Amino acid sequence: MTIQYSTDVRNAKLDAVESEISTSPVLTIRSGSVPANCAVANAGTVLSTVSLPSDWLAAASSGSKAKSGTWSDTSADATGTAAHFRVHDSGGNCHIQGTVGTSSTDMVVDSVSFTAGQTFTVTTFTVTAGNA
Repeated sequence: MTIQYSTDVRNAKLDAVESEISTSPVLTIRSGSVPANCAVANAGTVLSTVSLPSDWLAAASSGSKAKSGTWSDTSADATGTAAHFRVHDSGGNCHIQGTVGTSSTDMVVDSVSFTAGQTFTVTTFTVTAGNA
């Protein structure tokens, strides 16, 4: 049998993610493959660096937590094709990573083709707790 959590427990776990990373997270959009886990060194070229809003995730509801506020960069760092992202705390520690694309990925962006200096926006990002 699979362990199951109540919605309240799943919501509490998700709200703890935002608390742990704190109010000054940094999102990097990168080229190349997603590293094996957050403990592995950064990979690929940084295409965009975004200082996320201090309240960067909405309150968890029904076992999910979505981005809050605007996640965008008015001047991309480099030219390339976006493939993955990392969310770091203010000390540079990776806490969340995943794939980037225009659909069916962990983070949905307006375009994966970056040109240095262009504007870029995250359109959708939702974290869902398992074991429902």
